[in-house]
Amino acid sequence: MMTNNSKVLALKYRPQVFKDLIGQEVVAETIFNSIKSNKSANAYLFSGIRGIGKTTIARIVAKSLNCEKGIDNLCEDNFCNHCLSIINSNHVDVLEMDAASKTGVDDVRDLIEFSRYGPTSAKYKIFIIDEVHMLSKQAFNALLKTLEEPPKYLKFIFATTEIKKIPVTVVSRCQRFDLSRIKSDNLFQFIKKITEKENGKVTDEALKIIVKISEGSVRDALSLLDRGLLSNLDGEELDLKKAQKIYGYLDKSTLIDLFENLFNGNEDDVIKIYRKIYDSGVEPKNFLNDFLEILYYFKNISSIKLDGTNFSLNDYDFSRISKISSKIDSQDLILFWQFTIKSLDELEIVSNPNISVEMFLIRLMYLKDYKKDAKNELTNYSSHDQTKLKNTKIVDQIKNISQEEKPVPKIKSKDTTDELTIGNFEDLINLCNSKKEIKLKYELENNINLVTFAEGRIEIAFNENLDKEFIKDLSNRLYEWTKKRWIISLSKKEGAISKKQEEKLSKTKIIEDAKKSIVYKKVLETFSDAELIDVKMTEDQND
Repeated sequence: MMTNNSKVLALKYRPQVFKDLIGQEVVAETIFNSIKSNKSANAYLFSGIRGIGKTTIARIVAKSLNCEKGIDNLCEDNFCNHCLSIINSNHVDVLEMDAASKTGVDDVRDLIEFSRYGPTSAKYKIFIIDEVHMLSKQAFNALLKTLEEPPKYLKFIFATTEIKKIPVTVVSRCQRFDLSRIKSDNLFQFIKKITEKENGKVTDEALKIIVKISEGSVRDALSLLDRGLLSNLDGEELDLKKAQKIYGYLDKSTLIDLFENLFNGNEDDVIKIYRKIYDSGVEPKNFLNDFLEILYYFKNISSIKLDGTNFSLNDYDFSRISKISSKIDSQDLILFWQFTIKSLDELEIVSNPNISVEMFLIRLMYLKDYKKDAKNELTNYSSHDQTKLKNTKIVDQIKNISQEEKPVPKIKSKDTTDELTIGNFEDLINLCNSKKEIKLKYELENNINLVTFAEGRIEIAFNENLDKEFIKDLSNRLYEWTKKRWIISLSKKEGAISKKQEEKLSKTKIIEDAKKSIVYKKVLETFSDAELIDVKMTEDQND
C-alpha cells in the first residue's frame, strides 16, 4: 500500500473538506449551505480547466452527503468508513465513472438500472461522472428522465472541461458551477506552504515561474513543484536559473534583450540570443507565444499596473519595457503581432520549426527595415533620428499607406547621360525589361493588380499568385536604380486587372467586334464552319 509520504504532491495535499479549497470559496459556501439546509441539488455540474478541483469538489460533496459525523464536522484526518471509502474510490454506494471510457448508451442504461436500488450502507447513492461531455447523444438522452426526477436517495455529480459539448437539456437539469482559474497570488501562497511542509528549498522567483507555467491549475502547479523538489540533491536550492532550465521557461529579461537588439537591427545578436534560448530547451512554438506576450507588454505597458499578482514582469523588466516602448511606433508593434500569428501557423507545416523562427526574426528586421536604418542604439535616438527612421523605411508589406500625387521621379541612366522617367506603371515594366529583370517584369505583367502609382510609392492589391519575394526584390532594385526608398504596400482595395489580363480582354473585344463586321458575315456565308481566332491590325486600320 502506498504511504502518504510516497504519494505525489497533487494527491498528498488534495483537499478533503470545503475550507481546504483555494480560489473556489463562493462555490464551496453555496454547496455547503445547500447541504446543511437539506436542499441539495439532484445533480451538480462542475466545469473548468484541468486541475482546478472539479473531481475533488465532487468527492467532498459525496463525503458531505454521507459522512457519519455530518457536514459540520466533516472528516479531515480520522476518516469515518464512508469518507475513507470515498477517498479510495471503493465505496459501494458512490460510483465514479470516466465517461471517456464508458460513452455508450448501454453503459448509462446499466447505471440507471443500478440506481433503482437504494443505497446499501450510506444515506445517498451518488454517481460521479468525470468528463461527462464524452457521453454519446443517445447516452445523454437516456439520462434525461432520471436527472429530472431521481429517487430521493440518488445524486448525480458531473465534471467537464468542455461545457459546450453537453446538451442544454442536460445542463438545465443540473445545478451548474463554473470553476475559475486560481489567482496567481493565491496559488503562490499555497505552493509556498506546501514547499515548507516538504522542507524544500525553493526561492520565491522559482515558485513564481511555477505559478505562471501552471496557468491557474493547482494540479499542474503541484506537479511542477514535485518535479522541482526531486531535482534538488544534497540540500540544493531550486533558484530562478535552475527552474528556468528544468521547466524550459523563457526569462523575460532575455526576451527583452532580443527585442532591443531587434529594434536596433543587430541581426547577429538577435540570432545568438534566440539560439541560446532554443538550446536552453524552449520549443519554437513556446518561444513565439512568449514573443507575443512581450509584444503585448510593449504595446500596452502604459495601461498595465505593476501589482505583483500576475508574476509576468518584475520591476526591472517593467522599467525596461516602458523605456523602450516609448521609442517604438505602436503601428509597428501591431504589424509584428500579425506577422507572429502568421508564423505560428507556419510552424505546423515546416519540417524544421527552429530554422523557421530564425528566418521569422530576420524578416521582422527587414520588414520594418530596422536592419539597414538603425545605426545607433535605440536608447540614444533623438526625436529627429526617429522621424528620419520612419521616413526611410524600405518596405511596409502589410499596412495600407495613403497615396499622394508627387512630381515624377527622375533617375540617371548608367549607360547614357539622358534622364529616364518612371512616370507610370508602364514605365516601370519597360525599365525592368531594359535592366534584364525578367522575373520582376513577369510578376508586374501577370500577378500585379495596381491600385495607385506615385513617386516613391506603389500600392497593389493582394494577389495569392504573387511571388513571396517580389516586394523585397522590387524595392531593392528601385533603390539601386533611383537611390531612393520606395514604399510598396498591399491594399485591401481590388485594384486594376493585370497587364496580361488587360491584353487578353482587349484582344477578346477586338475579336468580338470583328465578328460583327460585314466582312466576317460574308465569310460565314461561304464557309459556315469558319471560326475567327485572331485579328491582326495594320497601321491604316486604327478606326
